[in-house]
Amino acid sequence: MQLYTINTGLFKLDGGAMFGVVPKTIWSKTNPADEQNLCTLAMRCLLVQDDDRLILIDTGIGTKLSPKVLPYYHLHGDDTLEGSLKSHGFTADDITDVFLTHLHLDHVGGAVIRDGEELRPTFRNATYWTNQQHWEWATINPNDRERASFLKENLEPLQASGRLKFVEAAEGMQFSTNMQVRFVNGHTRGMMLPLLQYKERQILYVADLFPTTGHLPIAYVASYDLFPLEAMNEKRHWLQIAADNDLVLYLEHDAVHECCTVQHTDKGVRLKDVFKLTDI
Repeated sequence: MQLYTINTGLFKLDGGAMFGVVPKTIWSKTNPADEQNLCTLAMRCLLVQDDDRLILIDTGIGTKLSPKVLPYYHLHGDDTLEGSLKSHGFTADDITDVFLTHLHLDHVGGAVIRDGEELRPTFRNATYWTNQQHWEWATINPNDRERASFLKENLEPLQASGRLKFVEAAEGMQFSTNMQVRFVNGHTRGMMLPLLQYKERQILYVADLFPTTGHLPIAYVASYDLFPLEAMNEKRHWLQIAADNDLVLYLEHDAVHECCTVQHTDKGVRLKDVFKLTDI
């Protein structure tokens, strides 16, 4: 098994929205904001080479945002999905599976590209994976809070392609030889967290459960979380497991740190070490 960090670029979101009721004087120590109160975030995906499968976990925001929407996200940086794959010796056509933790635009946008007047899946040979609960949550009757994150141009081409499949919604289901799936529901219903066995370590791809190291304290939940009390309980659960078992957390949105571990302290579970995936 091999793992590759796939950086797809940086974007910005309002710091207050990212930290909810936590005061700026506290959260700005770990996630400094610019003059517009915006925090820089990564869109860090993961490429998993497991047996004969090449699995891409999430895809970033993509390149097809409309001119009306584009300014809200302040996209910047030199990294792209295509360029990051190329740096590891791969192309889009090599991907066998695209595993989507959830269907918010900054996680699924790169799964579909604009080809002339047509929208089509970016990865021609891949199967795209979500789960039925989350798909229905995003498409049948999306709630007013999340509607703007579930863009039809990201979802309808996947369904039309016939390459969209659903992961069985069973806690701990085996997706590949070294990858299991865990489910959390506080951020959005049916978000999937890959749990990987790698070099005698366990790595949890935390998606939006812990966007950054600044979100490790249990009460530090984003306003984007639909069910904050549930998200807090899920954080508590995984922090306990991570501290007890030296679990590696792979961070999708932290602009500085790729991976971290946590430890028990007098103030609860807190950050222990930060490092790159290649340091494992």
